[in-house]
Amino acid sequence: MAKSTTPKTPAKRAPAKKATPAKEPEVTHREEAKSRFNAALEEAKAGAAALKAEAGEVVGTYREQAKGRSTDLVTDAKTYGEEAKVRAGELAVEGKTKASDALAALGQMVADNAAKIDENFGPQYGDYARNAARSLQENAAKLEAKSIEEIGEDARTFVREKPGTALGIAAVAGYLLSRLFRR
Repeated sequence: MAKSTTPKTPAKRAPAKKATPAKEPEVTHREEAKSRFNAALEEAKAGAAALKAEAGEVVGTYREQAKGRSTDLVTDAKTYGEEAKVRAGELAVEGKTKASDALAALGQMVADNAAKIDENFGPQYGDYARNAARSLQENAAKLEAKSIEEIGEDARTFVREKPGTALGIAAVAGYLLSRLFRR
């Protein structure tokens, strides 16, 4: 084989074109990123909606339980209120009986001592003692005859007619009770 004597010249190449960045892949990545972001956003919204629904169910359950307990508590409170009212009525009747008995006993004691008062201070003071004893015994009988409701109405009438006196009596009674319970 014979060699050719022609010098080798490099083949002419076509002038290189300036490389332009391909915008298509970048746009595709952006679209894909947006798509994924929107999908994640939708998933987050769906998760939030599911949590909201679950929270609504839990709140509804607790609300029903609270209503049930509330109803139970109201019923219990009414029962206790009625029991307290009955007990207060019983104590009021007992107190009324004791007060009328005490007034009657005081009246009897004053009447029994009226003769001694006649001897020591004179018949005029003995008559005062007898009148006081009679008044105490009459008031004890009136107190015994009245119901608790009538006594309460009498007290309200007295307070309406004489508020200053009622306030003074309440202040003295409060002072006496505070001294009694302080010990």
